Amino acid sequence: MLLQVSDISKSYGVSSVLSNITFQVQPRERVGLVGVNGAGKSTLLRIIAGELSADSGTVYKSKETTIGYLAQSSGLQSDKTIDAEMRAVFAHLTEAELELRSLEQQIADPKLHDDAKQYEAVLNRYSTLSDWFREKGGFEVETKIRGILHGMGFGQFPPDTVISTLSGGQKTRLALARILLQSPDLLMLDEPTNYLDIETLTWLEDYLRGYDGGILVVSHDRYFLDAVVQTIVEIERHSAKRYTGNYSRFIEIKAAEYESQMKQFDKQQEEIAKLEDFIQRNIVRASTTKRAQSRRKALEKMDRLDKPLGDLKKASFSFEIERQSGNDVLDVRDLSIKFQEKSEPLFQHVSFRLERGDNVALIGPNGIGKSTLLKSLVGEQSYEQGSIRWGTNVKIGYYDQEHTGLNHHNTVLEELWSAYPHIEEARIRTILGNFLFSGDDVKKKIGSLSGGERARVSLSKLMLARANMLILDEPTNHLDLYSKEVLEAALMDYDGTLLFISHDRYFLNKMAERIVELSPQGTEHFLGNYDEMIQKKREIEELRLETLSFAQGKQGKPAAVPEAPLVSSYEADKQAKRDERNKQRKQEQLENEISRLEGEISVLEEQLTDPDVYNDYVRVQSIQSDMDSLKAQLQSVYEAWEELLA
Repeated sequence: MLLQVSDISKSYGVSSVLSNITFQVQPRERVGLVGVNGAGKSTLLRIIAGELSADSGTVYKSKETTIGYLAQSSGLQSDKTIDAEMRAVFAHLTEAELELRSLEQQIADPKLHDDAKQYEAVLNRYSTLSDWFREKGGFEVETKIRGILHGMGFGQFPPDTVISTLSGGQKTRLALARILLQSPDLLMLDEPTNYLDIETLTWLEDYLRGYDGGILVVSHDRYFLDAVVQTIVEIERHSAKRYTGNYSRFIEIKAAEYESQMKQFDKQQEEIAKLEDFIQRNIVRASTTKRAQSRRKALEKMDRLDKPLGDLKKASFSFEIERQSGNDVLDVRDLSIKFQEKSEPLFQHVSFRLERGDNVALIGPNGIGKSTLLKSLVGEQSYEQGSIRWGTNVKIGYYDQEHTGLNHHNTVLEELWSAYPHIEEARIRTILGNFLFSGDDVKKKIGSLSGGERARVSLSKLMLARANMLILDEPTNHLDLYSKEVLEAALMDYDGTLLFISHDRYFLNKMAERIVELSPQGTEHFLGNYDEMIQKKREIEELRLETLSFAQGKQGKPAAVPEAPLVSSYEADKQAKRDERNKQRKQEQLENEISRLEGEISVLEEQLTDPDVYNDYVRVQSIQSDMDSLKAQLQSVYEAWEELLA
């Protein structure tokens, strides 16, 4: 095995974080470490990496096993250039290559040929070092550096870019690129998907699936976990449990286990109740005392099951609106934004519309200007040209991924109360309790909170706004898996209009009804969620290749690559989606009608079996007439249902 963790425990003061954690990582195994925020996942990784000592327990790995650890949001701190820092990973190969060049010069020197013994020694050294250099991938260094830098989004960066000039997110991505170049036997990654756009995430998933070593990863990205890992270790209530399969499989197994345990517990409780009842009724009777005493002994010896604990307490909230907006919510036309220090616009020709009840996702690569666009919509960023027109009665609720609207000097309670002073303290505390801030938690300073806690404070303020238009910038960032599910449920029940940015593909699949993809030249529109957008792009690309192939075959020579023709216009696609939804709604209505009619017929048939009814000729005739009418209606509905499915 690559790694053995045995009975690891860790406490901070009187608070236990980890208790008797035990699990293994086998060669080439991909393990996902999951749990709520604060469960101790990052602490466990730091203990394994040797950055933190455990109170008890052992971490075993062989001396030959190398571990690469990337902490959460740990940017690469260096004054070197990107090229120099990446090449430093292969310093041992660089030294070997310099020695090989030196040996080649010695071999070419005629003077060495006069000393046969020395000449043979140099040749042997050159042969041995050449084999070692080849085995260690010395000839692939350049290709590997370029491939990983390109995959991590640095393909267009000049190699002499100084790392200290990069943003925090870029430094984090570069730290991940560096650790991938090191290729350790065990790769330990704490939230590696932070600061990655969808294109980079997709590349990273493909890379990790083909990785030669083992992987232990902490992540709240469900799409990423499903794509990469084959084992889940959940830390819950300070202890760990192992599940085989990806995240979706883990959810299924855990739910099935809980249901099975509850059935066993309920069955035992019934058995205990029966025994106790028998004992109570028979213990005082002389004729049955012995049997009652025997049952009592059996009850005392019984190995009683503990009631399954079920899920931990989750945040609980919903988004309500004060009043409805008009049907036309937002109209953005030919919008262009340019920063003063840049001559070229960040983006231009951006146009889209929102109607009441729309759920629209805004996507695009990092740095394209998605957050800037949202800020321009809420008036925090000026724009170069174009127009932004809001509809009537629109009340905006804005969620900023950086949480700049929070006052770091306030306590959690003060932060909400200062924003909504008309709400009584008891109500504020109740709301914060729904967001998992209970007791003294409400006295914590905003500046001391974790990313997930700040996100929950921002969401609590957003909930109280009762806005009919929500603009959300990366709302799932820093939220654990369970909080994401609660947020999704709240947004699914939201009656207003939703515009959001997200790189969380699972969230995009669940929430987006339409996707607007932003580029420097404008926007491209796709109906449906993320997977449907990918399928649409694939169809367009296949059609483009077919068109190209046909043109080449017809002309007998390579043709210029045409622009990808759209299969149908956006409006036609939108109408097709609307027709499909109407069809599904009609199908559901017909199925409900079928169920109702069959139920009424069943009731009448049951009445005919009643002796009081079938001995009454007049009543039988009436019931039979009603049944014939219902069956005729049922046949008609069935025909309409079959026609709809055809």
